[in-house]
Amino acid sequence: MMPNNPVQVAQWKCGKGLPLMFIAGPCVIESEELVMQIAHKLAELSSQKNIQIVFKSSFDKANRTSVDSFRGPGLERGLEILAKVRAATGLPVTTDVHEISQAEPAAQVCQILQIPAFLARQTDLVEAVASATAKHGAVINVKKPQFVAPEDMVHVVKKCESFGNANVLLTERGTMFGYGRLVNDFRCIPVMQSFGTPVVFDATHSVQLPGGATTGGRREMVPFLARAAVACGCDGVFFETHPNPDKALSDGPNMVPLAELPRLIDQLTQLRSLACEFETPVASP
Repeated sequence: MMPNNPVQVAQWKCGKGLPLMFIAGPCVIESEELVMQIAHKLAELSSQKNIQIVFKSSFDKANRTSVDSFRGPGLERGLEILAKVRAATGLPVTTDVHEISQAEPAAQVCQILQIPAFLARQTDLVEAVASATAKHGAVINVKKPQFVAPEDMVHVVKKCESFGNANVLLTERGTMFGYGRLVNDFRCIPVMQSFGTPVVFDATHSVQLPGGATTGGRREMVPFLARAAVACGCDGVFFETHPNPDKALSDGPNMVPLAELPRLIDQLTQLRSLACEFETPVASP
C-alpha cells in the first residue's frame, strides 16, 4: 500500500499541486461560546476567500507542563462541541487523541484525528487511530516528534498503512535544539513528502519556547516561518488562533490573533501559487 496523495478531508483535498489546506482554531476548547465564535469567523473566511479550512481544538490538553494548567472539557463534552461546530459551519473538524480508548469516539465526529508529537512512536495508539479512522472514512495527522529525524517518519506512515489507513498527513512542528528551544529544518518538508504523503507545517507550535511552569513562545515569528514553509512546498499550514491570545487558557504566546489571520492567509495563498511552479521531486531516503 502507498499513502494517498491527495488526501480527501471531507469536502477538501490536501496534496501536491493543490491549494493549501489550513488547520486552524483555538488550542483548547475553553467554552462552547468561544469555540463557536472562532469557528463562525473561520467559516466566513473560508467562504469569502474560497480557501480550505479545517477547524481544530483539543478536548483535553493531556501534556500540559503544570498540574495546575487548564486541560479542557474532556472527551464527551469536547466531542459534543466539535460536532456542533461541524453542523453549524460545515467545516471539517479535527482534534488530538492521547489514549487508545479515545480513537473510536473521536473518529465518529472528526474528519482528521491528530496524533501528538510526543506519542507518534506509540504503536498501539497509531494502530487504534488508523483502525478507527479507516472505519469512519477519516484521516490521520501525525505530528513529527521534536526528537525524530524526518526520514524516520516513514516508519509511522508504514504503520498507518499496515493498520488499514493510507490517508495520512505528516506535520512538521520543529526540532529540539538544546533546552528550551525549537528550530525548523525546512528540509523536513520535502523529505517527508518523498514518502508520498502531504506535509503540513505547524506554524504556531514551531515558535514555542518549551520550559518553565507554562510554555512560552514568540507569536510574532509565525508569519516568517509560515511563509518559509509554503515557499518550501508544504501542502497545508496549521495555526492555533484566538480572539485574544494573551487571555487564552493554553498556548497563548504562540497563537495568532484571529483578526490577523486573513492577511497572513492571503500572503500564503499567493506564495503557494508561486511555489507550485518550482516543485522539485526529492528521492525517498
